[in-house]
Amino acid sequence: MEPDADRQTPVVNAFNEWDPLEEIVVGRVDETTLVPPWDVIMPAVVHDKTQWDFFKQHGGTPWPADMLKKAERDLDAFIDVLQQAGVTVRQPEPYPYERPLASPDWEVASSCYALMPRDVLFVIGDQIIEAPMGWRSRSTERLAYRELCKDYFRGGARWVAAPPPRLSDESYVRGFVAPEEDEPQRFIPTEYEPMFDAADAIKCGRDVFIARSSCCNRFGIEWLQRHLGDEYTVHEVQIHDTHPMHIDATFYPMAPGKLLINPERVVEVPEVFEKSGWDILVCPEPEMPEIHPMYNCSRWIMMNMVMLDETLVIVSAGEKRFVRQLKEWGFEPIECPFWDFETIGGGFHCASVDIRRRGTLKSYF
Repeated sequence: MEPDADRQTPVVNAFNEWDPLEEIVVGRVDETTLVPPWDVIMPAVVHDKTQWDFFKQHGGTPWPADMLKKAERDLDAFIDVLQQAGVTVRQPEPYPYERPLASPDWEVASSCYALMPRDVLFVIGDQIIEAPMGWRSRSTERLAYRELCKDYFRGGARWVAAPPPRLSDESYVRGFVAPEEDEPQRFIPTEYEPMFDAADAIKCGRDVFIARSSCCNRFGIEWLQRHLGDEYTVHEVQIHDTHPMHIDATFYPMAPGKLLINPERVVEVPEVFEKSGWDILVCPEPEMPEIHPMYNCSRWIMMNMVMLDETLVIVSAGEKRFVRQLKEWGFEPIECPFWDFETIGGGFHCASVDIRRRGTLKSYF
């Protein structure tokens, strides 16, 4: 991709979640999409202990074919909605996930997928940051997006990788046990080295909000602030989650003056929102049935949406109560089926990463 003299917006340009969306990268589902292999981080991220045996037994092997077919159908529907809205959609090339991974400190049966580019790439302004991910099995996942990153770099984008973490035993709390609902928050990463997934952070103009998680420590937050420099301020959001993974289903600035929060997880809304008169939108209870199988996330994944602009929002078709509430808040929901994709992966925002939105850097506080 060469620089386009006629394009008014840089090839990579994203400062928030709501400027008009022009280009996006969406993940890939195919028959080689693998169950994440069991390793040290899994007890901290898999909510349902009854599923631990599933990961221990099937980790490193493809998901059942019928599940993959349904997930692919949902992803195709999502891509169709994006394209119908005039958004350019790009996807990663197939990647040999099935090969074993090893370092001098550890080995795992395989990597797993390129389902969720949001986890891997943090796009802010005109730069792409490869995140220092905390899962051993996902430590090379960035390579699935390498050709795309090279292409955007050739088109004028900045491209940088955070220091790839060693992920040795020193990176994790030894013998970690996830907290119960009534216990104080605790996290599995130590402060041995910088760690964060891109999806632990969310953009809001000159401010970035990030929450510690099973993949994100304070060392990682400090690295991100220093890398971004004085142009941005990075705020840590205080949460309570027994198995914390990423911020999108917890805390989501949807449009100027409108912050969506998860009432079960947000301990305290950062004061900059209330001081600036933002509306705090409390997400209603999910409608996804309790019996619906969820392997990597919770039913609150319905908060994980994609904004096409300040009002148009892509939302799961199964969440009718949430759709009604979004309309009352002034949004225009576009319903798309996604429960089957959510079973093995995440929501719309997980499955994509904004590359170009038509807007400029500004402060909203």
